Amino acid sequence: MTTPADPRLAQIHDKVLAGTRLSFDDGLHLDHHADLFTLGELANIVRERKNGSRTYYNVNTHLNPTNVCVYRCAFCSFRADLKSPSGYVMTDEQIIGRAREATAKGCTELHIVGGLHHQLPYEWYLGIIQNIHREFPNLHLKAWTAVEWDWFERLTKRPTKDLLTEMKAAGLGSLPGGGAEIFHPDVRSKICDYKADADQWLRVHREWHELGGKSNATMLYGHIEQPEHRIDHLVRLRELQDVTGGFQTFIPLAFHPDNNPLGQGIPKPSGLMDLKVMAVSRLMLDNFPHIKAYWQMLGVKTAQVAQSYGADDIDGTVVHETIYHAAGSDSPQEMSVADLRRLIEEAGRIPIERDTLYHEIVRDQPQTTRWQTGRKLVTLN
Repeated sequence: MTTPADPRLAQIHDKVLAGTRLSFDDGLHLDHHADLFTLGELANIVRERKNGSRTYYNVNTHLNPTNVCVYRCAFCSFRADLKSPSGYVMTDEQIIGRAREATAKGCTELHIVGGLHHQLPYEWYLGIIQNIHREFPNLHLKAWTAVEWDWFERLTKRPTKDLLTEMKAAGLGSLPGGGAEIFHPDVRSKICDYKADADQWLRVHREWHELGGKSNATMLYGHIEQPEHRIDHLVRLRELQDVTGGFQTFIPLAFHPDNNPLGQGIPKPSGLMDLKVMAVSRLMLDNFPHIKAYWQMLGVKTAQVAQSYGADDIDGTVVHETIYHAAGSDSPQEMSVADLRRLIEEAGRIPIERDTLYHEIVRDQPQTTRWQTGRKLVTLN
């Protein structure tokens, strides 16, 4: 790429080529002044330096055991009141049935998040992990956002690190990145007051990393936040990653304005904004191995283009996703492995199936329940 005419952008360009960390002010300058093509070229340098032309996907299913939630976050279209006709709590049989379905489809991961039900004890949430792991020990359970862990601490009056240790022993595999939203208090106090704040979110992930666990991180953008709030969010994640090294991937989450109070008068983020946030995230998070373009939120086409704007992951088959569809997502409810691989190849990338911890999976035959990571061949029950 040619050196930008803007002297400040030229300095940032040289930093990226040299692998030098960008500052907060660098990130803000990129957001305000870099054109989309420059952002894409710079982000792609970092992307290919870390992951070459590989784009990762996995075979996964979502499980949202309840949508009843004590909190009323302004951006949420998923939650329901206890007595609402739309409120639900899945039975043990339904939960095990979902895990059985996932295994039958060859899934390697069950992604488990839900509402903070104020009449269900912590033991109910623990039991979900115990029961699924007992029946399907090879299914990786990525469960409970940091906001849920903070809620468990309030329920039990026990330290989150003790609860994390207990769930890990019960079969918990990793933590999802949800609940981060925007860390800056000027925004967080308006969109999700009362629930776990930035320090609590970061503490839970730090404690999980100290236990040897891996987790993801997210950021909700395209609502009332400004560029400085996004850059602050990225820098705080980067600082924790410097200490623990426990984050695997970062997922920018586009705000969906339908069916929630925050969305009144706010348009859905444009494809241009989606790609800008993706690229700036890749450039700022120099110590994150992966950046994910979550096709359920971005839409399939934008997620495909994002593979040239810093992303090296497109997520997975994502069966039974309900949270973002409740907010107006018009993406498909499920994606086949063949479609995922085709989309990746059309983007000029090499499709690589991974497990939750980014081990490459080589299946003995397409979509069977036997898969291999490295030299270990596993049969899913």
